[in-house]
Order: sequence, then C-alpha cells, then structure tokens
Amino acid sequence: MNPIGLISMQYARPFTAEHFPLFKRMKELGFDFVELLVPEPGELDLAATRRALADADLSVVLAARVNLQRNLSSEDEAARRAGIDYLRYTADCAAALGATIVGGPLTGNPLVFAGRAPQPVSEPERLARKQRCVEGLREAGAHAQAAGVTLAVEPLNRFESDVLCTTQQALELLDAVDHPAVKLMLDTFHMHMEEASIPEAIVLAGSRLVHFQANENHRGFPGTGATDWVAVGRALHQIGYAGPISLEPFRRNDDRFGVPLAQWRPPHEDESERLAASSAFIRSHMTLTDYRR
Repeated sequence: MNPIGLISMQYARPFTAEHFPLFKRMKELGFDFVELLVPEPGELDLAATRRALADADLSVVLAARVNLQRNLSSEDEAARRAGIDYLRYTADCAAALGATIVGGPLTGNPLVFAGRAPQPVSEPERLARKQRCVEGLREAGAHAQAAGVTLAVEPLNRFESDVLCTTQQALELLDAVDHPAVKLMLDTFHMHMEEASIPEAIVLAGSRLVHFQANENHRGFPGTGATDWVAVGRALHQIGYAGPISLEPFRRNDDRFGVPLAQWRPPHEDESERLAASSAFIRSHMTLTDYRR
C-alpha cells in the first residue's frame, strides 16, 4: 500500500521546532509521512528533526524551494551554480533526515511567485536552457546518488514555470539527463491545467514516477473538486506505482472578494476532521481501484 503523506505547509511556513508536536498529530490523522519543505540553513536542527519524526513514527519526503538566485535554468552563471549547489544541499538534508526523495520544480525559473512574467525566448536560448538543466541535474544527481537520495523533477503549470510544464516535457528532459538518481514527480493540480488526460500522463510517466501529489483542481480537500480519482488510482496501479502519495490541500474556506487564492495562508480553523477524511479518501481509492484485488 502506498504511504500517504501531508505537506508541512498545511500547518505552518516556515515549519520549525515549535511545530514538532504536529508530527504526532499527522500520524493520528492517518498519515504515514510528512512532506517537509527543505529547511533553509539554520531553520531546523536536522538531527533533532529526525528524532522528532522517529518519535512520531513518521517518515519524510523533502520538497525543494527554488528561486531566481538558485536557478538551474539561468543564463547567469552564478545563479546556475547556486542552483546546482542548492540541489546538492537538499540531498544532504534528505540524507540527514532519513529521506530518500527530494521533489519539486528543480529546473528553476519560477514565474509569478518570483515576481517574473514569462517572456518569449529564442530557439538557441530554449536549447541552452535545456542543456543547463541537463548538466546541472547530472551533477546534482551524482551527488544525490552517493547520498542514497533520488531527485524528483516536477512539472508546474504555465503560470508557475516557463521551462517545464508537462509530463512529456519532463520525460524529454529525463531522457537527456539519463541518470538513475533523477526521476519524476507529478502533481494533479498542475496536471489539470496542462495535461489532456491525467491518467494517460501517469501511464506515460511509467516507472520514472517516484513521487505523486494528489491534489484537487482547486487545491481543496480530495473529493471536493473535479479530479476523477478512480481513473487516477487505476492509472497508478497500471504502472505499478508503489511510491509515496502526498496531499497539500491549501484551498482555505474563504471566498470573500479580493482574498488572493494564489497566496499561501495558514489555517484559521481546525481542519483535523477534513484532513483525516482526506487521508482515508485517497487510501480507499488506491485500495478499491487495484485491479489485482
């Protein structure tokens, strides 16, 4: 059975030592792991964090945080180098925490959340961006492999990335990287915008998929949106996916005019009942859609 997890941002950002008691709460709500944002240097004591996870019987997957200053795609050599160094750092953090996967938009070049609008690029620059990503992921992948960690590259929707948006694009990149420690993660929230068929994209990903985020089209709690979870579950079973499935239902219950939905906001109420139901919902769909049963 796939382990089901919850992203730490569900409760707090940044997630610090004062939030360690939430690990036990996550376990009580039916989660097997936490998807923890890669801590910035000094943000968390990694040894203490690992102990707190163990005390709660919770495993961990890491989510990388890229920006324009650590940007694998950048034509600026300093930013590109910082992007590679950051991925190496994430692998070191993972090893220290006992994690084996670091996922996220590892190719860099964020858009609106970095205050950067998309711009057309020439064909030579498009190819140069790809080559910079290939070289950077190979170097970081070698470091991650030595640490026993897999880097999982995530396609984002067109409003958050202009270098990697679809599963097909990701597979083209992975073919070029050709490194065993560089794989793929998918997020149904982004897939709703960019894939013609979410199940077909999952099947296309196949054995390269090592991390999966089960999110509604509106980032609400699973089962409250437009996602066909039966079809998603069947596709995951078809490719034999046995990896982690994490939830990040950020859509807060607040529809007042002018409240920015694209901005992370901490919870203003106890969401425990809905989080427990969400964990059970995804777990039941993965059980009931297993054609082998």
